[in-house]
Amino acid sequence: MEINVLKHKDIVNIIIPFFNKHPIQGAKHLDFLDFCRVALLMKDKVHLTEEGLHQIQKIKSGMNTNREYGQD
Repeated sequence: MEINVLKHKDIVNIIIPFFNKHPIQGAKHLDFLDFCRVALLMKDKVHLTEEGLHQIQKIKSGMNTNREYGQD
């Protein structure tokens, strides 16, 4: 199955609901939750401010192999 995301609203309206209905298992679930946080910040246009961009960069820096477990 191939999915092409062409618009940000596709992430919010298609991708996130799909993975909420069919949850990712294991440590990648935490990365998905961070992905959702960033997507919602972008939906609210927070990324257009310097503070918002810094907030998103901080979330990204804790994803994948940089994750510290036990942190939200």
